[in-house]
Amino acid sequence: MNAAGRRSRLEECRRHLARLAGEHGLQDEAVTVLARPLTPEEAIGTPGRRDYPIVVGKERVIEAQVREGRGQAFTDEAREFLGTLGDVLALPLDRNGNRAIFIASLNAVLADLGIVEGTVHCRDEEPEQCAREIAAAVQAAPAPRLVGLIGLNPAIAEALIAVFGADRVRITDLSPDQVGRRRGGVEVGDGHTGTSELIAAADLVLVTGTTLVNDTFDPIWEELTARGKRGLVYGVTAAGVCHLLDLPRICPCAGAGRRPRVS
Repeated sequence: MNAAGRRSRLEECRRHLARLAGEHGLQDEAVTVLARPLTPEEAIGTPGRRDYPIVVGKERVIEAQVREGRGQAFTDEAREFLGTLGDVLALPLDRNGNRAIFIASLNAVLADLGIVEGTVHCRDEEPEQCAREIAAAVQAAPAPRLVGLIGLNPAIAEALIAVFGADRVRITDLSPDQVGRRRGGVEVGDGHTGTSELIAAADLVLVTGTTLVNDTFDPIWEELTARGKRGLVYGVTAAGVCHLLDLPRICPCAGAGRRPRVS
């Protein structure tokens, strides 16, 4: 958990978002935020592989729209929301569904203002390309002795194993359906009990942005920092948070979340 008295990273982002809303006149206007769960096809198209969590129904992507901006977030507690940006800023960040709405809305605002790109998930065959590019970037980072992956993404896991070998990759996940299964020769560990051991062993750790939604990001990042380990956040969920808090993020194939303005 967070150190006593320390504001959570999402609360820090709430403060930043409130400032931006005031500076750009968004909070006082009737700015509509519409967040709804997307179907797998709407979110990522039709990738060749069918084992992504969103495809098999364990997670959903919600999309928020603020003026011309679109922002997405992964969650296991998807629900519809219709309100103003002020309503979003007032949401208690005490459950996955609320955190997902807040994060998707943050991404949409930053996309609308042209502050952040890559707030919409890649589609069709792009997730496989993304995984290969992430593995190549990790190899050149400089190449770590052992890589950790917190939050199973099947394509990224297999790309890392293809580059580094099964003996140099560790994986943890919170889903009971994944824990204990083997991916390319690597057994998926329990994220509740095995993440500290993964961080201790790895030189570089990829962390899914979904940890921001399920409220596990802060302790993970604090442990990485305390141990002096390199961390890299992946995925569209983390786009706005990583920008505002200057955290390293990789998401090479994410789509633009801002529609062109008509002059």
